[in-house]
Amino acid sequence: MNRFPIDKDEVLRYLGYRNQNLDEVTDNLINECMEEMRGLIREKHIYRFFDIYNENGNVHLSETNLTLTGNDIKNHLGGSESCVLMAVTLGNNVDSKIRYYERKSITRALILDACATTAVEEVCDEICEDLENTANKQNRTLTSRYSPGYGDLPIDIQKDFLSVLGAEKAIGLTANSHSILIPRKSVTAIVGVMDIKNKQNRRDSRSVPENNTCLSCKNYSTCMYRREGGRCGAYRKA
Repeated sequence: MNRFPIDKDEVLRYLGYRNQNLDEVTDNLINECMEEMRGLIREKHIYRFFDIYNENGNVHLSETNLTLTGNDIKNHLGGSESCVLMAVTLGNNVDSKIRYYERKSITRALILDACATTAVEEVCDEICEDLENTANKQNRTLTSRYSPGYGDLPIDIQKDFLSVLGAEKAIGLTANSHSILIPRKSVTAIVGVMDIKNKQNRRDSRSVPENNTCLSCKNYSTCMYRREGGRCGAYRKA
């Protein structure tokens, strides 16, 4: 993994900045928080490959009890014969420090939160880039990643998702009774693996929307990020 550069533009996006000029005090505070976040991160991740098949309108992972329901994930994995389940966490230090600043300085807490969100997405991007390079050597490619809770894929699969991965033992990642990941600055995602020709055929046919856009999300019409010219992260690149 890299040294967590933490893209400042992404931090500003999560903070709601839209090309405004930053005053010197705020700019310095953001830089300080980015540096502090780099020292807090204790990144861990795990991923596994699974063969998949469709049955009764749902996507099933071979040799597991995990079923992915909903049309969005079925379309997302269309053309894929297998998929990757991945889980990433920045560790408990990040959560603890954000909670600390929520009592001391809400501004600093908000900035650290944005830094952490940016960092965990950077880790996911880097893992997917490595997986893509490996897949390309076998004439395969990846879809964008798709997380529980997006579109019509229910968030309440989190516990089963983590159980299939063995994530609690491997990286200390769990989900509470409301399916919220603990530590909070964590991500679970599904990435399809397909023959490169299948991906090209999907693009050429235009029968399936490009899943790295927001168009296939049921929250498209009300999404705050879309209205403000951004993206929530549901359809991040692989």
